Amino acid sequence: MKDYTKNQLHRLRIALIINSDKRNKYIIKHKIFRSVGENFFFQPRFIPSDPQLIKFHNNDIVTSNVTFVNHDIFHLGLSKLGKGEFYYKNGCIEVMDNVYIGCNSTILSNVRIGPNAIVAAGSVVTKDVPPNSIVAGVPAKVIGKFDDYVNKRLETNRMYPIDMLWDKFENEKK
Repeated sequence: MKDYTKNQLHRLRIALIINSDKRNKYIIKHKIFRSVGENFFFQPRFIPSDPQLIKFHNNDIVTSNVTFVNHDIFHLGLSKLGKGEFYYKNGCIEVMDNVYIGCNSTILSNVRIGPNAIVAAGSVVTKDVPPNSIVAGVPAKVIGKFDDYVNKRLETNRMYPIDMLWDKFENEKK
């Protein structure tokens, strides 16, 4: 019970830290996840209930409102069927090197996101993500290659002034 209470207090504290850099420092200092690699960035304000079942490697970016689901409580409903006793089901999640997880995505248990992968915003990852891939959708499916995206970004890797961005946007929408 002591670990459960400590876990809940950490979850509450993290939710109350507004600054994402300070949240990251707190997460790393208190070893909230099973492991965290170098250059880890975690923007969500809510930590999953079983964070010790999640490993992050190097250069991982987790953007806002990403949900990690490493357990379910469906055993409660199944046990009421009278067909036997069902138990709590949980599983691990591993995020390999150089992964970007877009906002509002959901990562389910027993999933490994391969190195050099992008999970597009709003995706639901139900199975392993292959290395060097971009996945999107519900459920998430491979829609492209990481290296192709990197090369495309390099071609257009410029900052534009705000007015120029609006001009470009409006011309494209005509």
